Amino acid sequence: MMSNAERKVGPVVSAAHLAAGAMPALSEIEFAMTVMSHSFERWMVRCMAAAGVPGLQPTAVQILHAVNHRNREKTLSELCMMFNIEDVHVASYAIKKLTALGLVKTGRRGKEKTVKATAEGAAACERYHEVREALLVASTKRLKLDEEALSGIAAVMHALSGQYDQAARSATSL
Repeated sequence: MMSNAERKVGPVVSAAHLAAGAMPALSEIEFAMTVMSHSFERWMVRCMAAAGVPGLQPTAVQILHAVNHRNREKTLSELCMMFNIEDVHVASYAIKKLTALGLVKTGRRGKEKTVKATAEGAAACERYHEVREALLVASTKRLKLDEEALSGIAAVMHALSGQYDQAARSATSL
């Protein structure tokens, strides 16, 4: 039950003028996603540093995990699609950095660039996993969150990403 003080404050948003529209809850989600996104990026970078690979940007960490996933090479276009990266140069830069560190190797499938984790990259991902289990998963499990509800939140976030993509395409034609 919300107290009177909580009711007077209104939704927690970063822009009251946007929350004053027809769907204030969407502004709450946007602010929460923004804060969570920054927290998650900071976590990825620091977890990878604790795993022995300092200095990576969040995109590089995500790409390393993706190319290590199921020990299967990915194309640059697959990686951009997977992470909804519009600027291919962002992914290319991350791959160059990972290659220079010996964490991935690149190749070709026809005209497409491919990326695959090296043994060193797979080992870094395993160390990241160990740090994540010890520091993030263990403390999050103590919150006793409903894992099915978390999966539901992820599904809603995926659906909303489609709405934002469609709105972005529409905004381009204005």
